Amino acid sequence: MKRREHLKWMGGAAALGWFDATSSISSLQARSAASLPGAGSADSCIFLWLGGGACHIDTFDPKRVSRGKKDPGSYYPAVDTAVPGVQLCEHLSRTAKLLDRCAVVRTLNHNVVDEHAAATNRVHTGRPPADSTVYPSIGSIVSHQLGAVGDGVPAYVVAGYPSASRGPGFLGAKHSYVYLTDTELGPAGLRRPTGLSDQRFDRRKQLVNKLRQGYSEKHIEDERIQDYVAASDVGAKLAGPKFMSVFQLSSEPDSLRQEYGGEFGQRCLMARRLVESGVRFVEVSFNLNFINGTGWDTHNEGQLQQHVMIDQLDQALSALIRDLESRKRLDRTLVVVATEFGRPPEFDGGGGRGHQGKAFSGLLAGGGLKLGQAIGATDELGRKIESRPVSIPDFHATIHHALGINPSEELYDGDRPVPITDRGQPIAELFS
Repeated sequence: MKRREHLKWMGGAAALGWFDATSSISSLQARSAASLPGAGSADSCIFLWLGGGACHIDTFDPKRVSRGKKDPGSYYPAVDTAVPGVQLCEHLSRTAKLLDRCAVVRTLNHNVVDEHAAATNRVHTGRPPADSTVYPSIGSIVSHQLGAVGDGVPAYVVAGYPSASRGPGFLGAKHSYVYLTDTELGPAGLRRPTGLSDQRFDRRKQLVNKLRQGYSEKHIEDERIQDYVAASDVGAKLAGPKFMSVFQLSSEPDSLRQEYGGEFGQRCLMARRLVESGVRFVEVSFNLNFINGTGWDTHNEGQLQQHVMIDQLDQALSALIRDLESRKRLDRTLVVVATEFGRPPEFDGGGGRGHQGKAFSGLLAGGGLKLGQAIGATDELGRKIESRPVSIPDFHATIHHALGINPSEELYDGDRPVPITDRGQPIAELFS
């Protein structure tokens, strides 16, 4: 019997009084939750996105060094880390010294072939797309399950340009993100226009509220309109001084800002301030292509300056880990480094690399996990997984479980049950 038919049968049986279908479904979910390892201690997540496809063998899974364009291998030598037997690329030397606060996941994989948008969507939603359902991103699921810690701040923020892959899908607008591209000024949509007095602002707000209320009352049965009305009410609260003060990075010591480094580093510093203010999930995009011409999508000449990208990642990530630790927030904040796929050991005609989804790397830090280890192993050149594969649903389940969310719980797209992850299981080695 298929699962959908089984649920229909249970509903019919319940109608006949044979048993309580709701309690039966709940007991199935409870048994699933009971089989999970002990959860982490995180109450927030900072998700660092390396858009473009960061090369795993040039970062977190180094192999033997290539001798030239026709010789496959890593582009840089490796260095030892704080974890015996685990090495990183030499341009991750700061992070290497802190690797006992991290876990490297070297066997992420999916079956998306050579397409950035599809792979980005897969890593953000944990599923292939469907004709009948728009699946929510991991940030929107965290928003739905946990909400913001306090009033006057959003649950979910994206630092970088918005996209459908980061969206709420069937969960609706109230679980979408607030996005920003300027770390100093905050979200453009929440900033009051220059020269607008308090009186004029209040009059405009009263007029908008009146129009919104009237339209809402005329469409009281339309869930989408009610959802957007609720989202706009939240937006109005976010324009207040509490949330907007988070973006005043100038209040931080100059020495700390310098420790974080350039634009990506300042975004990471802002992410720390956001989770301290009560935001649950912050995605920080590192897709600044101007740094090397291609960003992490290192075809052709992008490979030549890839080390500049890696060095900036190293500076910002290590500063974030140290900063969170010094503020006693590292165990409560799960830091995730993710990308849409890795890259093969062979070089293309221009000296860069292509795309590879069958084996690539991610990193987790903090969150109360069992850290100081590398999960899984790839072959001698990082082409194939040799042991302990970790699917994208497993990666999502690990993040959710670290935040105290049951990864097998069901959400609903209308009356259709959709599990939070696509049969994902948390990485048991990371939980005590």
